Amino acid sequence: MGLGAAAAAAKKKAQRRFKLRGFTLKVDALDEALAFVSRFPEAEDEALDLLIDEIDKESLKSSILDRDAIQRVVSLLLEAESAVEPTASVASSRTALRVIDVFLVPRFRYDSIKRVFYEHTGKLPIHGEAGDKAALYRDRFQLLLQRLSRDKYFSRPAFDTIMSDSDSYEITPIQSLIGCTGRRWIMGVISQLEEGHFFLEDLTAAVPIDLSSAKITSGFFVENTIIVAEGELLSNGTFQVNTCGFPPLEDRDTSLSLIMGLDFFGGGILSTEETLRLSGLEKNAVNDMFVILSDIWLDNDEAMEKLAVVLDGYNSVEVVPSLFILMGNFCSRPCNLAFNSFSSLRSQFGKLGEMISARSRLKEQSRFLLIPGPDDAGPSKVLPRCALPKYLIEELQEHVPNAIFSSNPCRIKFYTQEIVLFRQDLLYRMRRSSLIPPSTEETSDPFEHLVATITHQSHLCPLPLTVQPIIWNYDHCLRLYPTPHTIILGDRSEQKAFKYTGITCFNPGSFSNDSTFAAYRPSTQEVELSALEN
Repeated sequence: MGLGAAAAAAKKKAQRRFKLRGFTLKVDALDEALAFVSRFPEAEDEALDLLIDEIDKESLKSSILDRDAIQRVVSLLLEAESAVEPTASVASSRTALRVIDVFLVPRFRYDSIKRVFYEHTGKLPIHGEAGDKAALYRDRFQLLLQRLSRDKYFSRPAFDTIMSDSDSYEITPIQSLIGCTGRRWIMGVISQLEEGHFFLEDLTAAVPIDLSSAKITSGFFVENTIIVAEGELLSNGTFQVNTCGFPPLEDRDTSLSLIMGLDFFGGGILSTEETLRLSGLEKNAVNDMFVILSDIWLDNDEAMEKLAVVLDGYNSVEVVPSLFILMGNFCSRPCNLAFNSFSSLRSQFGKLGEMISARSRLKEQSRFLLIPGPDDAGPSKVLPRCALPKYLIEELQEHVPNAIFSSNPCRIKFYTQEIVLFRQDLLYRMRRSSLIPPSTEETSDPFEHLVATITHQSHLCPLPLTVQPIIWNYDHCLRLYPTPHTIILGDRSEQKAFKYTGITCFNPGSFSNDSTFAAYRPSTQEVELSALEN
């Protein structure tokens, strides 16, 4: 191969790698990237991956990269080049772990006629219009309907001669119920269109429902959840529900095979070869451990003393944790309009930084990720919440420059594994909003009911918008489709771990309240619920 052909191939390869991660390069930016890669003739692929990873961590205004953006990252990388070996190990651990702010997750909509997902292009305004609120419900419904349509019980065979109507689980549109007799299956959103009267609503119509004698499956049935109900239409126009449950779950691999080439998680699309390579590395990463603590009250001396004990413990172990996830609330009282201690909270974050940097092994070898809680400072209580305000964290950053501040919820890609983090006191609010007492047939554990609800709804927070407001145009940030490998739910309730249909879900507990926290080994998906002795 001539020099010209080799250069063209290198250009093409670099462009493709950047494109897979959602970046487009201007000509001068591409030249700059190739100049950096050419410094490492024996490890060009690794150098390119490292460059893209570092660019990914930058807060960029656009996905179209110019020369300046590349130059800035290249100069940072070259500063570290003098220590070759450490750089190589840092590079490998950094490529292993990527934190994804949910505000950067692409939005997909389902086209029920073409039966494909398409990506929304263009800006998504924070302040939506009335149509955006309707679209939120429509998109949630369409997502679950397309999933249900592939379920073996609800998809009617093409050559259906033997199956009678009574055997059919086919979903009847609510509009078509009129004049229908006998048992029918319908799917819809539970809504309260009139005070005290509940309806089931799909894209065609709404029908009043009677749930008084319904047999239900596990989960919390709250307003706004989407259910599949079996029953019949009474002469008074009410649909009498006999049995109802959430739309059945779909295996992660099945979902992925149908959305090939679409990046729902936001971590970039990996080729089959890359996935195989990374899954091999993931299996070998047995020493990697994440430590998750929720409710770190920086203004509470007792809580900070307990945190110092935990950090001391991990600073002295043979292999330090690769990641500490610190979830809010970071203050023992709500940072609302009546809160006037922002300057002292800022210095308390600074003290947290001092506490981390005093433990040299943790500072050098561990990463720290901070996620705001429901009562932390921020623009509003609406979900998703953006990262902690810059003013509060500046002093901490001086001590721990590589600390990561992300949204709530946020996502982590560890090699091939997808992990979703959410800090919200969800269990209490779900129980309060439940329309009927949960079924005790399969389990009476409230946490297991919560996990069943969010996984079947493919949504982290299926509460009514009046109970928990959501930015209409960013509702997709709370989706759980395709199902992730792990869901970490920071909740004020007692710590719990539960593996449900192959999905690892756990609540690390409230550290400041009851000294509980959790350690997670991503390579084996093992959860270790821990507590300090009081």
